[in-house]
Amino acid sequence: MKFTAQQIADILEGDVVGNPEEEVSKLSKIEEGEKGSLTFLSNPKYNPYLYTTNASIAIVNKSFVPEKEVTTTLIKVDNAYKSFSKLLEFYNEVKNNKSGIEQPSFISESSKIGNNEYIGAFTYIGENVVIGDNVKIYPNCYIGDNTTIGDNCVLFAGVKVYSETQIGNNCKIHSSSTIGSDGFGFAPDENGEYKAIPQIGNVIIEDNVDIGSGSTIDRATLGSTIIRKGVKLDNQIQIAHNVEVGKNTVIAAQTGIAGSTKIGENCMIGGQVGIVGHLVIGNGVKIQAQSGITKNLKDGDTVQGTPAFGYSDFNKSYVYFRNLPKIAATVNKLEKDFSQENQKI
Repeated sequence: MKFTAQQIADILEGDVVGNPEEEVSKLSKIEEGEKGSLTFLSNPKYNPYLYTTNASIAIVNKSFVPEKEVTTTLIKVDNAYKSFSKLLEFYNEVKNNKSGIEQPSFISESSKIGNNEYIGAFTYIGENVVIGDNVKIYPNCYIGDNTTIGDNCVLFAGVKVYSETQIGNNCKIHSSSTIGSDGFGFAPDENGEYKAIPQIGNVIIEDNVDIGSGSTIDRATLGSTIIRKGVKLDNQIQIAHNVEVGKNTVIAAQTGIAGSTKIGENCMIGGQVGIVGHLVIGNGVKIQAQSGITKNLKDGDTVQGTPAFGYSDFNKSYVYFRNLPKIAATVNKLEKDFSQENQKI
């Protein structure tokens, strides 16, 4: 897919300096620009590359004044960084603008499919599934019985959605994620053997939720596991049965949240955090990476460590920990000196 400099300038409301018919079909970093590629310059640190790049078109700020000859066609805009981001969004929409139903795929006759859909090959859609408008389901996806998916959602290749799951509008679920698998529920019998407890609840994902690749969200034992509006989950996150994640909370990769924990709104949770079950995490909480959470946290808490405690206290303690050999040597010297003084007495 090719675009001319003038077409791009029209999208960005910018001005062309150079050849308006110059064409590009790919994007590049300015230092790695090739013929037929589009790049951008916003950081003055990279100005020298503009005079040597082979990129065909470069987006620059209107305030940019070249110090020597530039052979690349320029598109001048108010803010090069924001304009390039806008162009990336536009490019992504065009690139992913697929429609129709590919074969082979299976769609149950009892399911209801909205308008302007894309359903990729080898997709399975079960009984009584309801899918809204403008939904894109990429190849090799599984949608279980009685699932609902709202408008403008995207399920990338290999997503598995178990039965009774409810997904809102404008949600994006990346490849190989699994929604609605059984929660980790087992009980020992009189022989010490573990027997599975049926997990008969479901998962509810509200509007504007993003879920990264390879993440798992377990169905509730009873009731629902709930991901509230605006939540953003990174890759490889485990959310156990009956967990609730409050709206606009963001969670980084490899975090695990045990069953029945309730996380508040607008929280920020770093990577590789472990949170034990049946806790209540307040609103606006910040949890630093690799922390272990073993107790409830109040609104606005910022914690770090395992077990986690106050962030500022952690930093102070860490200074002492790093200096522990020196501190120990000082204590040993004081004890030795004290002992010698006592012997004199």
